[in-house]
Amino acid sequence: MSNKLEFADSFVWGAAASSYQIEGAETADGRGPSIWDTFCDTPGKVKNGDTGAVACDHYHRYQDDVALMKRIGLDAYRFSIAWPRIIPQGTGTINTAGLDFYERLVDELLANDIQPWATLYHWDLPQALEDRGGWPNQETIDAFAGYAEAVARRLSDRVKHWMTLNEPWVFTFLGYGIGIHAPGRSDYHAYLAAAHNAILAHTRATEILRAHGDAHTRIGIALNMNWVDSATDSEEDRGAARRLDGFINRWFADPLYKGQYPDDMLATYAQHFGFDRTFSTGETSRPDFLGLNYYSRAVVADDPDDPTPMKIKNVRPEAEYTAMDWEVAPDSLRQQLVRLGVDYQPGEIYITENGAAFEDTVTPEGEVKDDRRVAFYQSYLAAAHQAIQEGAPLKGYFAWSLMDNFEWAEGYEKRFGITYVDFSTQRRILKDSGKWYSQTIHQNGFTI
Repeated sequence: MSNKLEFADSFVWGAAASSYQIEGAETADGRGPSIWDTFCDTPGKVKNGDTGAVACDHYHRYQDDVALMKRIGLDAYRFSIAWPRIIPQGTGTINTAGLDFYERLVDELLANDIQPWATLYHWDLPQALEDRGGWPNQETIDAFAGYAEAVARRLSDRVKHWMTLNEPWVFTFLGYGIGIHAPGRSDYHAYLAAAHNAILAHTRATEILRAHGDAHTRIGIALNMNWVDSATDSEEDRGAARRLDGFINRWFADPLYKGQYPDDMLATYAQHFGFDRTFSTGETSRPDFLGLNYYSRAVVADDPDDPTPMKIKNVRPEAEYTAMDWEVAPDSLRQQLVRLGVDYQPGEIYITENGAAFEDTVTPEGEVKDDRRVAFYQSYLAAAHQAIQEGAPLKGYFAWSLMDNFEWAEGYEKRFGITYVDFSTQRRILKDSGKWYSQTIHQNGFTI
């Protein structure tokens, strides 16, 4: 028996990408170096020595890429703005040529009836700011405010949907806590300081964007979240699951929606790292919408040798996994959406990233038959639809990613795109998943 799943007429269908992952043009038009340029140039940090110097060359090919978005039928495109293009040294002189590029991109999107959804920060911190301490340094908050001001002055008349930060847990913990992302530092104290400053920077940027916006302006933040299950029903494993949920999810969501850190995690960090920061009135800002970047769940067991949340054992049952070794667990998305609606009561949730990396090959006919990715999207969108039926305020969905791109420390080995990119020729091929997604958008739903 077939089952047609339909979404509300107002549901937003989009796709997402980010500046360093697709733009290339590393030194074009006055762009300054970012921490990812430096990280990529450090031997052994990125697979195969790959860099984002060229990536998808979107900087020069954006008109063709917008035409591709139009062909797919996107309502909206989520992109990020490269801070080093706007203020190459992080503070000081504004690079007009950098702003010009994003103005051209926004105008091209609007001319094709695609709404621009802009993210101010998707990990490419100007290297000059890192040289002065990076995100653990409180001066970065002021620098981010200055950057937000420059962007808002130029684009706020046309961009009505903003995200201040993308995945603060990732760029603070992976970048400063364990060093597997740029800038490559391994210091839990630096991580906690960076995470705290990121929330303060979000608030400052939100105030600036609102001051330059109008009644239609909506400002959010994109948080990566994992649903967490305990490996067993033992008290120890349930406690481990609670800690991991606090580590990844509540540590950022609670300040944004409740104005304070979760008590249990604050106690843990105080005990192990001497962390004692809190928020005063006005230092956190409730988003107009919550952007949820969601890929998988975690199944955890307690590690009695390490009671901190960072090194909980991850115990996964037999299941399907993506090329990133992430479990395909669509019902966990439903659980997370419903939980967010109950615990935080955001007025609106948008899935701002969801997708999967699989091994893709081009057939002799020039096609990409990515059936596993099609099945992934079907199952996760079905779970999202069920969450809406259960009351989750989900208003839109952005596939990750519009095209294959530079996948951070994984280089170009992992392909997430609904569009295949031949990086040697820059040829784009819409995969079967992209064709399926296009059909889903046109029908505002799909049949299981």
